[in-house]
Amino acid sequence: MAPTKKELTPEQRDELLNTLRERFEKNMHRHKGLDWREIQAKLEAKPGKLWILDEMEVTGGEPDIVGYDNKSATYMFVDCAAESPKGRRSLCYDRVALESRKAHKPSNSAIDMATEMGVDLLTEEQYLTLQQLERFDTKTSSWLKTPDGVRKLGGAIFGDCRFGRVFVYHNGADSYYGARGFRGILYLE
Repeated sequence: MAPTKKELTPEQRDELLNTLRERFEKNMHRHKGLDWREIQAKLEAKPGKLWILDEMEVTGGEPDIVGYDNKSATYMFVDCAAESPKGRRSLCYDRVALESRKAHKPSNSAIDMATEMGVDLLTEEQYLTLQQLERFDTKTSSWLKTPDGVRKLGGAIFGDCRFGRVFVYHNGADSYYGARGFRGILYLE
């Protein structure tokens, strides 16, 4: 049977699992006390999640586990590339912002691309927690899930790390920059 669009071939699956395992083992400070074998068993039981992780990987996200919720037995994979993923930059915030641009429209929006991939944008709180593990976005920035009140006024928020500290700031949702992308989060139950 040929794989569907959202399914990896056995070779792709094995390659991705190997990449994820190596990254997991190399960065234990991100997930102290977690066991790769348990994570791999969950991943193998959910081929759709593997497809999403592959999308995160091929767009430059370098996904890794950064958290575990004991109550729901849920692992959290987040893009851990040092800079905002290269394959997800030069995007405005959402579809409304994209359609409002009259000229020089970007190819897509962060929200639309995240939805197509099957991930959520990081919230401000998640981004700040990620930055406590190590410093990310020292040369780039990443769109963050924007509160409705800010978005209704035409804005969107993003985060970056400069001068040794993390900043969360705002921009017009229709803006886009070659150095701004987004980081996604995937929950593995």
